[in-house]
This record gives sequence, C-alpha cells and structure tokens, in this order.
Amino acid sequence: MAKITPFLWFENNAEEAVNFYVSIFPNSKIGATARYSQESANASGMPKGSVMTVEFELDGQKFMALNGGPHFKFTEAVSFMVNCDTQAEIDHYWNKLSEGGKPNNCGWLKDKYGLSWQIVPAVLPKLLSDPQRVPGVMKALLQMNKLDIAKLEEAGKQP
Repeated sequence: MAKITPFLWFENNAEEAVNFYVSIFPNSKIGATARYSQESANASGMPKGSVMTVEFELDGQKFMALNGGPHFKFTEAVSFMVNCDTQAEIDHYWNKLSEGGKPNNCGWLKDKYGLSWQIVPAVLPKLLSDPQRVPGVMKALLQMNKLDIAKLEEAGKQP
C-alpha cells in the first residue's frame, strides 16, 4: 500500500464515482470493496450491505473512496491536477470530467460528484517560470476555462 493515499468522502455514490473515474484514466483499476456490516451500519447510519469503501487507482495513483453520508462535502480547497502533454489529452480529460459538472476558469472544473480538478498542460510551469512570458501567459490563462496549449504558448511570445 502507498504511504499516502487520497481518501475521498462521498455521501452514498462512491462506487458510481469510482467507476466513472476509472473509465476516464488509462492504467486504472478498481481494487477491494468493503461493505457495511450490521455493526458499522448501526454506527454510521448507512444501510447494511451497502458499499462502505472502494480502493482504486487512477493512472497508477492509489485512492480510497468512502460512502460516509451527508456530513462532509468536497471544496476547491483540495483538487487533483492532471498534467497533460497534448491538447488532445486536455480535451479528453476536460470533456469527460466536466460532463455533468461545472467548468471554471484557468483549467479548473468541478465534476458531477463535486470533486475539483485542474486540467493543465505540462508545459505551463515552464511558461510561468520565465518572467518575460508571465504577463502574456497569465493574461491568456485568466480568460480561459479549458486551457489551450497553442494559445498559451503564443501568449508567452508577446512582450
């Protein structure tokens, strides 16, 4: 088991969300699923026999999902950044993850389960590390929802 594993709290649709995420990312799989016993159901208020936790991997990164009830919600304070080498990758992840969710500025989106994602080109840190490029890149970036690599690179050429 990985030393650090993101643990995601869902109200009651963890299994559905895990299936959705695994369908989007390559090199992904679902692991062990635990169900609520009578004792854990009594303690949590969740139905006996319903899914409690699901282990899964997205592109090799391990996660755990929990059906824990309505007590906690996702916020933008935690997001998952997907580094993309090509515009086709950006388009793929953006289109899939924003389906039923809410697009936001600068490559951010909330998926239909309320989880926040950043879909960004892998070249962005390089563009933002050159002080000459930063003003143009930031101006372009702030006007985009889904990021466009070619437009960001072109903006980085502007004085």
